[in-house]
Amino acid sequence: MRRNPTTIQIDEAVARAAIAMCRDEVGSCIVLRDNLPVGIVTEEDINCKVVAKDLKPGAVRVGEVMSTPLITIRSEKTVRDAAHMMIKNHVRRLPVVDEKNRVIGIVTVRDILTVSTEINELMIDLVEINRMEEVEVGMCSRCGTMSDDLRRLDNVMLCPSCREEELLQ
Repeated sequence: MRRNPTTIQIDEAVARAAIAMCRDEVGSCIVLRDNLPVGIVTEEDINCKVVAKDLKPGAVRVGEVMSTPLITIRSEKTVRDAAHMMIKNHVRRLPVVDEKNRVIGIVTVRDILTVSTEINELMIDLVEINRMEEVEVGMCSRCGTMSDDLRRLDNVMLCPSCREEELLQ
């Protein structure tokens, strides 16, 4: 999650939300009433509900165009939980709240995709490490000795003494 997401009070003008989004280089503002989250206003909300209707952004209040109800997730939940909530609720942004329902962060689809890519790369590395640790019975690729402790190293199966020599080089 990204901490300190962009927020705006429910009675502020849409123009102020757009300014905040540009300033913070984000696509949404979490809408607050009495410092608690009640909705979210996105670039799409502004485009479809204000600009496309030729309304003046300075005259329209955030509360009139925000998306609600706001779907949130608690901070102790996992990335997997967040992804499932996004899919189930058809949302691309998920505010993260603490036990008092105060906003402490936001998770976006992009955040999850970034983490997923990193996790996939780690899994590939773990599979490769485990593949190297496979123990087999057979003939050592280097010295030809029969062994019941062959392990893959640099894509060849080596006995314990050949592995030791290889690692010392």
